[in-house]
Amino acid sequence: MVWTQTSVSVKTATATPNCWDLVALPLVVGLLALAAVGGHQMAAPLASLDAPAVSLDPWNLPDYALRSTLRMLAAMAASLLFTFTYATLAAKSRRAGMVLIPVLDVLQSVPVLGYISFTVVFFLSLFPGSVLGAECAAIFAIFTSQAWNMTFSVYQSLRSVPRDLDEAATSFRFSGWQRFWRLEAPFAMPGLVWNMMMSMSGGWFFVVASEAITVGDHTVTLPGIGSYLAEAIAQKDLGAVGWAVLAMLAVILLYDQFLFRPLVAWADKFRFEQTGAQEAPESWVLRLFQRTRVCRSLLTPVESLLGRVGWLRLSPLSALTDALPPALRRRVAGPPSPALERTLDRVWYAVVAVAALALGWTMLRFITSGAGWGDVGTVLLLGAATLLRVMVLIAIASLVWVPLGVLIGLRPRLAEAVQPLAQFLAAFPANLLFPVAVVTILRFDLNPDVWLSPLMILGTQWYILFNVVAGTAAFPSDLKEAASSFRIRGWQWWRDVMLPGVFPYYLTGAVTAAGGSWNASIVAEAVRWGDAEVTAHGLGSYIAQATAAGDYPRIVLGIAVMSLFVTLLNRLLWRPLYGYAERRLRLA
Repeated sequence: MVWTQTSVSVKTATATPNCWDLVALPLVVGLLALAAVGGHQMAAPLASLDAPAVSLDPWNLPDYALRSTLRMLAAMAASLLFTFTYATLAAKSRRAGMVLIPVLDVLQSVPVLGYISFTVVFFLSLFPGSVLGAECAAIFAIFTSQAWNMTFSVYQSLRSVPRDLDEAATSFRFSGWQRFWRLEAPFAMPGLVWNMMMSMSGGWFFVVASEAITVGDHTVTLPGIGSYLAEAIAQKDLGAVGWAVLAMLAVILLYDQFLFRPLVAWADKFRFEQTGAQEAPESWVLRLFQRTRVCRSLLTPVESLLGRVGWLRLSPLSALTDALPPALRRRVAGPPSPALERTLDRVWYAVVAVAALALGWTMLRFITSGAGWGDVGTVLLLGAATLLRVMVLIAIASLVWVPLGVLIGLRPRLAEAVQPLAQFLAAFPANLLFPVAVVTILRFDLNPDVWLSPLMILGTQWYILFNVVAGTAAFPSDLKEAASSFRIRGWQWWRDVMLPGVFPYYLTGAVTAAGGSWNASIVAEAVRWGDAEVTAHGLGSYIAQATAAGDYPRIVLGIAVMSLFVTLLNRLLWRPLYGYAERRLRLA
């Protein structure tokens, strides 16, 4: 481990508080106190949940909102750790990427709620007699709704770092650690921030599902907005549903102002361009803390430490190489021979093939214990029907949200106004619209195969919008000015300037929207309100019916076929498009 010699000049802030500190310090202390109160409640004994955990009294909603928000923030922290680790490994290692990216495609598409019961048992046994076990299970469920699109965003950014910046890092002889924290992570930051917003909004659906956990005959209900909303729906209390939606809106507005709007304004400085932006996003919270004295003086040591950590030259492989004899060191330090590369590829392919065959054989034995070959043909046809719905819905959502996303991204002031509204619409629980869909379809005798389809993309279409906005906001201003100087307008501007610029970001949104639509098909293709039920033909309704019947072989068969379709779609469509974006649409 070697420290890089750099000169860091830090302007010492005066410790005397100013008027801005009088606003910022109580704000910080209040947020820390709320976090401490919520954390203390999360560590309470499990027996405290035996009493009725949720009351529909609206005065309890502030406490419930605090608990739900802390769960979502904890899941966001875990998602960030997973994102930087998983995406970096997939982008840096060709062999690892061959496995990790298809696995990520499957993970974001497989119905997470189907295996939550197994994770609940694990976490409850990990923290016996404590609410913390149930809290960790709920946080894990929310994590599974947040991590995938963030990982895809960072992976896409790492694969499309401009070549001149990459060559500059090589010229400065950056280590892998320095290259990541000084080049790649900043370049990925604008897109990641917008995907974090989408993840927080998309997590609300899983908040509703994860705050009431059933283990055998026992149900553990965690206090929160999600469990409040579930109880209101169960009691058909429309007033309580309205209070829950208002509480969600208030929480979204608060974390938009105090978390995401400062992050968007901060991440704007990492845009890749040679000229300054004509309009930069702003945040009153960020300006407030920039004008304080005490807060800045307290943060100065942390900022200095993080700066030094980013300049660390971590090179354990180099230290091991230096310890080898000179002859062996020259052979190891040089690039591997083509023959060695081919041998390593064959060994890797063999290991992956053996693992896939072993997993496939185990799954086949379990499926054949309760399902026949006729079921396989039926499920394949149902999977084709759901695939058609997914592709049509992605195409329609792209035609709607790509132009609107570009319009919003080009105008930071408009983005600031639309940002909380888009987050609320993305967070709005789509299952609240299921009764409307059932009543409408039955009243007008509509075709469920057609009119249930929009429910699959209600919550996932926003991935496209958020990523297109992020791509437009990150588009270099000098290229926009060059297009304006050459008077490129109309369709030519879309074809030659903006669409190529946002295409890599759009791909990330489309991939995650498609995966989320597969997942949502399980609840959208079989909709119930009271005694009335409307079912569409598709793989999602097949899995939902098998789950209701407790038919585990058919559940596994449905999930396996869904994973197969997702993997084929990835290999035949999304991977080639990612390759095209990396080769032809990369900023040079």
